[in-house]
Amino acid sequence: MIDPRAFRNALGHFATGVTVVTTRDAAGEPVGVTVNSFSSLSLDPPLILWSLAKKSYSLAAFETHPAFAVHVLASDQQEVSDRFARAGADKFGGVALGDGFQGVPLLPHCAAVFQCSVEHRYDGGDHVIMVGRVQRFSTAERPPLLFYRGRYATPETEAVPFTSLLKAFSAAAA
Repeated sequence: MIDPRAFRNALGHFATGVTVVTTRDAAGEPVGVTVNSFSSLSLDPPLILWSLAKKSYSLAAFETHPAFAVHVLASDQQEVSDRFARAGADKFGGVALGDGFQGVPLLPHCAAVFQCSVEHRYDGGDHVIMVGRVQRFSTAERPPLLFYRGRYATPETEAVPFTSLLKAFSAAAA
């Protein structure tokens, strides 16, 4: 039997980006949650995935609206992450929202935003896995907010282009 707390702690050794996912509920009100279970899935077609706990108050909105937006938070947006991680709070109060694909609310100043139509929803144990087809995206040259071992983190170094890594590995192998 796997101890759930020990398992969660082990998973914490994988550094992740921090995202806020937004949509609208049946009444048209904005809904958003902080998520670190975000991943690319496919380049062709352009698909991403993320998951939401089945006990989440926001689940009904994400199960019924045909679209959502994933906001990759920048390193100076920890307050945004904290705000959207709280249940029942006025998460959108004082936020200048944009209007995205299918009316999905867009948050300002993010490192990247992926506006998606819902492609699939799958059962994932105590979560629902959401697969989105990217319809629009935008990026900004801002370092990301990270989550590692139960804490926020920021990159210590500048990102190295992947092609530079490949050249370094090829040279080392020769």
